[in-house]
Amino acid sequence: MLTDNNFPASHNAQKKIAAINDLTGFGRCALTVALPIISHMKIQCCPVPTSILSNHTGFDEFTFFDYTEQLPGYIAGWKKLGLKFEGIMSGFLGSVAQIAMVEGFIRNFRTGRTTVVVDPVMGDHGKIYTTYTTEMCQEMGRLVSLADIVTPNITEGCLLTNVAYKESGWKQTELLKVAEGLVAMGPKKVVITGIVQGGYIANYIYEKDQAPQLVRTSRVGCERSGTGDIFAAIIAADAVNGVVFEQSVRKASAFVKRCILKSDELLVPKTDGVCFEEVIRQLR
Repeated sequence: MLTDNNFPASHNAQKKIAAINDLTGFGRCALTVALPIISHMKIQCCPVPTSILSNHTGFDEFTFFDYTEQLPGYIAGWKKLGLKFEGIMSGFLGSVAQIAMVEGFIRNFRTGRTTVVVDPVMGDHGKIYTTYTTEMCQEMGRLVSLADIVTPNITEGCLLTNVAYKESGWKQTELLKVAEGLVAMGPKKVVITGIVQGGYIANYIYEKDQAPQLVRTSRVGCERSGTGDIFAAIIAADAVNGVVFEQSVRKASAFVKRCILKSDELLVPKTDGVCFEEVIRQLR
Protein backbone atom coordinates (compact mmCIF):
# COMPACT_ATOMS: atom_id res chain seq x y z
CA MET A 1 0.00 0.00 0.00
CA LEU A 2 1.27 3.47 -0.93
CA THR A 3 0.28 6.93 0.27
CA ASP A 4 -0.61 9.79 -2.06
CA ASN A 5 3.05 10.84 -1.86
CA ASN A 6 4.21 7.35 -2.91
CA PHE A 7 5.77 6.66 0.48
CA PRO A 8 5.12 3.18 1.94
CA ALA A 9 2.25 3.29 4.43
CA SER A 10 2.24 1.23 7.61
CA HIS A 11 -0.56 0.23 9.94
CA ASN A 12 2.09 0.25 12.67
CA ALA A 13 3.31 3.82 12.30
CA GLN A 14 1.54 4.85 15.52
CA LYS A 15 1.75 3.26 18.97
CA LYS A 16 -1.19 0.95 19.67
CA ILE A 17 -2.72 -0.90 22.62
CA ALA A 18 -5.08 -3.84 22.12
CA ALA A 19 -7.68 -3.56 24.88
CA ILE A 20 -9.53 -6.82 25.60
CA ASN A 21 -12.68 -6.32 27.66
CA ASP A 22 -16.44 -6.11 27.41
CA LEU A 23 -18.23 -3.28 25.62
CA THR A 24 -20.88 -1.75 27.87
CA GLY A 25 -23.05 0.93 26.32
CA PHE A 26 -23.96 2.72 29.56
CA GLY A 27 -22.35 2.82 32.99
CA ARG A 28 -18.79 3.95 32.14
CA CYS A 29 -16.69 0.83 32.49
CA ALA A 30 -14.50 -1.57 30.52
CA LEU A 31 -13.88 -0.54 26.89
CA THR A 32 -16.01 2.62 27.03
CA VAL A 33 -13.56 3.87 29.66
CA ALA A 34 -10.31 2.48 28.26
CA LEU A 35 -10.85 3.80 24.73
CA PRO A 36 -11.06 7.54 25.56
CA ILE A 37 -8.42 7.38 28.31
CA ILE A 38 -5.82 5.63 26.14
CA SER A 39 -6.63 7.83 23.13
CA HIS A 40 -6.24 10.95 25.28
CA MET A 41 -2.77 9.69 26.21
CA LYS A 42 -1.84 9.73 22.49
CA ILE A 43 -1.99 6.01 21.83
CA GLN A 44 -4.36 4.28 19.41
CA CYS A 45 -6.71 2.02 21.35
CA CYS A 46 -7.82 -1.08 19.42
CA PRO A 47 -10.74 -2.74 21.24
CA VAL A 48 -11.31 -6.48 21.39
CA PRO A 49 -14.88 -6.89 22.72
CA THR A 50 -15.48 -10.08 24.68
CA SER A 51 -19.17 -9.32 25.17
CA ILE A 52 -21.61 -6.51 24.44
CA LEU A 53 -23.97 -5.18 27.12
CA SER A 54 -26.58 -2.43 27.03
CA ASN A 55 -25.45 -1.39 30.52
CA HIS A 56 -23.35 -3.10 33.18
CA THR A 57 -24.55 -5.83 35.50
CA GLY A 58 -24.87 -3.49 38.46
CA PHE A 59 -28.24 -2.41 37.02
CA ASP A 60 -31.38 -4.44 37.65
CA GLU A 61 -31.85 -5.16 33.94
CA PHE A 62 -29.45 -5.32 31.00
CA THR A 63 -29.02 -7.00 27.64
CA PHE A 64 -26.00 -9.25 27.06
CA PHE A 65 -24.39 -10.72 23.96
CA ASP A 66 -21.42 -13.08 24.30
CA TYR A 67 -18.91 -12.25 21.54
CA THR A 68 -16.61 -15.24 22.11
CA GLU A 69 -17.59 -17.16 18.97
CA GLN A 70 -16.95 -14.11 16.79
CA LEU A 71 -13.48 -13.41 18.16
CA PRO A 72 -11.41 -15.91 16.14
CA GLY A 73 -12.43 -14.24 12.87
CA TYR A 74 -12.05 -10.78 14.37
CA ILE A 75 -8.50 -11.54 15.51
CA ALA A 76 -7.61 -13.34 12.27
CA GLY A 77 -8.40 -10.12 10.42
CA TRP A 78 -5.82 -8.30 12.50
CA LYS A 79 -3.23 -10.97 11.75
CA LYS A 80 -3.82 -10.51 8.01
CA LEU A 81 -3.23 -6.78 8.43
CA GLY A 82 0.08 -7.49 10.16
CA LEU A 83 -0.84 -5.38 13.20
CA LYS A 84 1.75 -5.01 15.95
CA PHE A 85 1.02 -3.67 19.41
CA GLU A 86 3.16 -1.82 21.91
CA GLY A 87 0.63 -2.78 24.56
CA ILE A 88 -1.92 -5.51 25.25
CA MET A 89 -4.28 -5.18 28.20
CA SER A 90 -7.08 -7.40 29.46
CA GLY A 91 -9.86 -6.79 31.95
CA PHE A 92 -13.03 -8.66 32.91
CA LEU A 93 -13.36 -12.07 31.25
CA GLY A 94 -16.51 -14.13 31.46
CA SER A 95 -15.41 -17.73 30.86
CA VAL A 96 -12.53 -20.19 30.68
CA ALA A 97 -12.79 -19.97 26.88
CA GLN A 98 -12.25 -16.20 26.98
CA ILE A 99 -9.24 -16.52 29.27
CA ALA A 100 -7.76 -19.05 26.82
CA MET A 101 -8.51 -16.67 23.95
CA VAL A 102 -6.60 -13.86 25.65
CA GLU A 103 -3.69 -16.20 26.32
CA GLY A 104 -3.63 -17.07 22.63
CA PHE A 105 -3.86 -13.41 21.63
CA ILE A 106 -0.85 -12.54 23.78
CA ARG A 107 1.22 -15.41 22.39
CA ASN A 108 0.30 -14.49 18.80
CA PHE A 109 0.75 -10.73 18.95
CA ARG A 110 3.45 -10.19 21.56
CA THR A 111 6.77 -8.89 20.24
CA GLY A 112 9.91 -7.67 21.96
CA ARG A 113 8.37 -4.20 22.21
CA THR A 114 5.00 -5.25 23.69
CA THR A 115 4.01 -4.60 27.31
CA VAL A 116 1.25 -6.89 28.57
CA VAL A 117 -1.00 -5.58 31.38
CA VAL A 118 -3.46 -7.95 33.03
CA ASP A 119 -6.16 -6.66 35.34
CA PRO A 120 -7.38 -9.96 36.87
CA VAL A 121 -10.97 -8.93 37.53
CA MET A 122 -12.07 -11.80 39.78
CA GLY A 123 -13.72 -10.39 42.90
CA ASP A 124 -13.77 -7.81 45.66
CA HIS A 125 -14.20 -7.56 49.43
CA GLY A 126 -12.86 -11.08 49.91
CA LYS A 127 -15.30 -12.82 47.57
CA ILE A 128 -15.09 -13.93 43.95
CA TYR A 129 -17.74 -12.59 41.59
CA THR A 130 -20.78 -14.82 41.06
CA THR A 131 -19.81 -15.28 37.39
CA TYR A 132 -16.45 -16.81 38.39
CA THR A 133 -15.64 -20.46 39.03
CA THR A 134 -12.72 -22.25 40.65
CA GLU A 135 -11.52 -23.31 37.20
CA MET A 136 -11.60 -19.70 35.98
CA CYS A 137 -9.53 -18.60 38.97
CA GLN A 138 -6.93 -21.25 38.14
CA GLU A 139 -6.84 -20.23 34.48
CA MET A 140 -6.50 -16.56 35.44
CA GLY A 141 -3.29 -17.55 37.21
CA ARG A 142 -1.99 -18.88 33.88
CA LEU A 143 -2.89 -15.58 32.21
CA VAL A 144 -1.18 -13.56 34.95
CA SER A 145 1.99 -15.56 34.31
CA LEU A 146 2.16 -13.98 30.83
CA ALA A 147 1.84 -10.39 32.09
CA ASP A 148 4.57 -7.78 32.43
CA ILE A 149 2.35 -5.74 34.76
CA VAL A 150 -0.54 -6.99 36.88
CA THR A 151 -3.06 -4.73 38.68
CA PRO A 152 -5.14 -6.84 41.11
CA ASN A 153 -7.11 -5.44 44.00
CA ILE A 154 -6.25 -6.91 47.38
CA THR A 155 -8.96 -9.60 47.07
CA GLU A 156 -7.63 -10.74 43.70
CA GLY A 157 -4.05 -10.65 44.94
CA CYS A 158 -5.01 -12.97 47.78
CA LEU A 159 -6.94 -15.31 45.48
CA LEU A 160 -4.01 -15.62 43.09
CA THR A 161 -1.43 -16.28 45.80
CA ASN A 162 -3.54 -18.29 48.27
CA VAL A 163 -3.06 -15.71 51.02
CA ALA A 164 -5.85 -15.30 53.60
CA TYR A 165 -7.92 -12.17 52.93
CA LYS A 166 -8.83 -9.52 55.49
CA GLU A 167 -10.78 -6.31 54.92
CA SER A 168 -8.28 -4.01 56.63
CA GLY A 169 -5.25 -3.95 58.93
CA TRP A 170 -2.73 -5.00 56.30
CA LYS A 171 0.93 -4.76 57.31
CA GLN A 172 3.58 -4.04 54.70
CA THR A 173 5.22 -7.39 55.41
CA GLU A 174 1.93 -9.10 54.56
CA LEU A 175 1.50 -7.09 51.37
CA LEU A 176 5.08 -7.94 50.42
CA LYS A 177 4.21 -11.64 50.66
CA VAL A 178 1.30 -11.17 48.24
CA ALA A 179 3.38 -9.07 45.84
CA GLU A 180 6.30 -11.50 45.85
CA GLY A 181 3.88 -14.34 45.19
CA LEU A 182 2.50 -12.50 42.15
CA VAL A 183 5.96 -11.69 40.77
CA ALA A 184 6.96 -15.34 41.23
CA MET A 185 4.15 -16.17 38.78
CA GLY A 186 5.80 -14.13 36.02
CA PRO A 187 5.01 -10.37 36.04
CA LYS A 188 7.87 -7.91 36.51
CA LYS A 189 5.69 -5.22 38.10
CA VAL A 190 2.72 -5.39 40.46
CA VAL A 191 0.39 -2.82 41.93
CA ILE A 192 -2.10 -4.11 44.50
CA THR A 193 -5.03 -1.69 44.70
CA GLY A 194 -7.87 -0.92 47.08
CA ILE A 195 -6.05 -1.55 50.37
CA VAL A 196 -8.11 0.00 53.19
CA GLN A 197 -6.05 1.85 55.79
CA GLY A 198 -8.40 3.79 58.05
CA GLY A 199 -9.39 6.97 56.22
CA TYR A 200 -7.06 6.13 53.33
CA ILE A 201 -6.98 3.83 50.34
CA ALA A 202 -3.52 2.51 49.50
CA ASN A 203 -1.83 0.99 46.47
CA TYR A 204 1.17 -1.25 47.02
CA ILE A 205 3.81 -1.02 44.29
CA TYR A 206 6.31 -3.80 43.79
CA GLU A 207 8.97 -4.17 41.11
CA LYS A 208 11.46 -6.97 41.06
CA ASP A 209 14.82 -5.92 42.58
CA GLN A 210 13.44 -2.55 43.78
CA ALA A 211 12.20 -1.31 47.15
CA PRO A 212 8.40 -1.56 47.41
CA GLN A 213 6.29 1.58 47.77
CA LEU A 214 2.97 2.19 49.54
CA VAL A 215 1.01 5.05 47.93
CA ARG A 216 -1.91 6.35 49.99
CA THR A 217 -4.74 8.74 49.17
CA SER A 218 -7.64 9.86 51.35
CA ARG A 219 -10.88 7.93 50.87
CA VAL A 220 -13.59 9.93 49.13
CA GLY A 221 -17.10 9.26 47.87
CA CYS A 222 -18.52 5.80 47.25
CA GLU A 223 -17.35 2.83 45.20
CA ARG A 224 -18.25 3.23 41.54
CA SER A 225 -18.02 1.10 38.42
CA GLY A 226 -15.15 1.72 36.04
CA THR A 227 -12.57 3.13 38.44
CA GLY A 228 -10.41 0.02 38.14
CA ASP A 229 -10.70 0.22 34.35
CA ILE A 230 -9.53 3.84 34.38
CA PHE A 231 -6.64 2.93 36.65
CA ALA A 232 -5.51 0.02 34.44
CA ALA A 233 -5.85 2.08 31.24
CA ILE A 234 -3.55 4.78 32.62
CA ILE A 235 -1.03 2.17 33.78
CA ALA A 236 -1.03 0.54 30.33
CA ALA A 237 -0.72 3.81 28.40
CA ASP A 238 2.04 5.09 30.66
CA ALA A 239 3.95 1.82 30.29
CA VAL A 240 3.85 2.18 26.50
CA ASN A 241 4.89 5.82 26.84
CA GLY A 242 7.86 4.92 29.04
CA VAL A 243 6.64 6.55 32.26
CA VAL A 244 8.24 5.35 35.51
CA PHE A 245 5.92 2.80 37.18
CA GLU A 246 5.66 4.52 40.57
CA GLN A 247 4.88 7.84 38.89
CA SER A 248 2.20 6.14 36.80
CA VAL A 249 0.53 4.59 39.85
CA ARG A 250 0.48 7.93 41.64
CA LYS A 251 -1.00 9.60 38.54
CA ALA A 252 -3.70 6.94 38.12
CA SER A 253 -4.64 7.06 41.80
CA ALA A 254 -4.90 10.86 41.83
CA PHE A 255 -6.95 10.93 38.63
CA VAL A 256 -9.45 8.32 39.88
CA LYS A 257 -9.90 10.37 43.06
CA ARG A 258 -10.51 13.49 40.97
CA CYS A 259 -13.12 11.63 38.95
CA ILE A 260 -14.94 10.42 42.06
CA LEU A 261 -15.01 13.89 43.59
CA LYS A 262 -16.41 15.42 40.40
CA SER A 263 -19.06 12.70 40.13
CA ASP A 264 -20.18 13.36 43.70
CA GLU A 265 -20.25 17.08 43.01
CA LEU A 266 -22.56 16.55 40.01
CA LEU A 267 -24.73 14.03 41.92
CA VAL A 268 -24.04 11.33 39.34
CA PRO A 269 -25.74 8.06 40.40
CA LYS A 270 -23.37 5.39 41.67
CA THR A 271 -24.45 3.00 38.90
CA ASP A 272 -23.36 5.50 36.24
CA GLY A 273 -19.67 5.28 37.11
CA VAL A 274 -17.43 8.34 37.22
CA CYS A 275 -17.76 11.34 34.92
CA PHE A 276 -14.11 11.29 33.84
CA GLU A 277 -15.05 13.36 30.79
CA GLU A 278 -15.30 16.43 33.05
CA VAL A 279 -11.67 16.17 34.20
CA ILE A 280 -9.85 14.29 31.45
CA ARG A 281 -7.90 17.40 30.41
CA GLN A 282 -6.18 17.25 33.80
CA LEU A 283 -4.72 13.85 32.91
CA ARG A 284 -1.16 14.36 31.72
